[in-house]
Amino acid sequence: MSNSFASLCDDFYLDMYINTELYLPTQRDTILAFFERIQKQFPSMGRFYRRENNEYCLEEDRSAGQYRWIALETDRISSGVVNPSTFEDAYQQDRLVIELVPYMLGVNHLDIDSLDVTFAMDFDYAGSHDEVIAEAVGSAAFNCLLDLPQARSIGFSPTMVVAISDDCRTQARISVESKTSIYEPREKRQMADEAISLSLTIRQYPSTTEKFNALKSFENQGQLAEELMTEKIIPDLVQPLTNVIAQKRTT
Repeated sequence: MSNSFASLCDDFYLDMYINTELYLPTQRDTILAFFERIQKQFPSMGRFYRRENNEYCLEEDRSAGQYRWIALETDRISSGVVNPSTFEDAYQQDRLVIELVPYMLGVNHLDIDSLDVTFAMDFDYAGSHDEVIAEAVGSAAFNCLLDLPQARSIGFSPTMVVAISDDCRTQARISVESKTSIYEPREKRQMADEAISLSLTIRQYPSTTEKFNALKSFENQGQLAEELMTEKIIPDLVQPLTNVIAQKRTT
């Protein structure tokens, strides 16, 4: 399936996160062997580096605006593709990571705290992000404050987490994040290099009664995320955001 979501935003991200109970291995040979196996499948991932907090990353060149990346953190394995042409472009990489971590990093079903699949969008806007978000998705309950004389939103980044299974182990988190500081409206600054971010994360916690199948769960979570984006997030959040941004750019 083609990535139709990318046409609705300035940047689209499809990420997966394996959150572990125990710390991940830090031995040099283990880390390099893992990334070498990834690079064998995706030869264009040639940039390897270590962050200050001892997190290790392998990624493609970012200059084209479309790139793959994988990171090993203290207790999290992260995998993502920025602006993938298709969902399968990202899923193929995520499946490889899931298949490799038990054998190369020692992460088995007991060690997995949770598995996340995240769809995220960035919307470039140089004005007040908070005003855009409040106008596009603000609740009527907050309008009582906006009705005050000279009132305007300078801090509005709504987030909601909902359980979508009877046992509460499958959860959906939706967030719309402003990058505008509360001080910037007063200083009359604009965020030229920042974007309004919207993200949907489907998180799965393993059951206590059966062995966790990470690959099966990932497939289910990806399908659920696609459905929620299409049926709920796009019409109820993305379209209102893009409409407000378009209106403010023309006024």
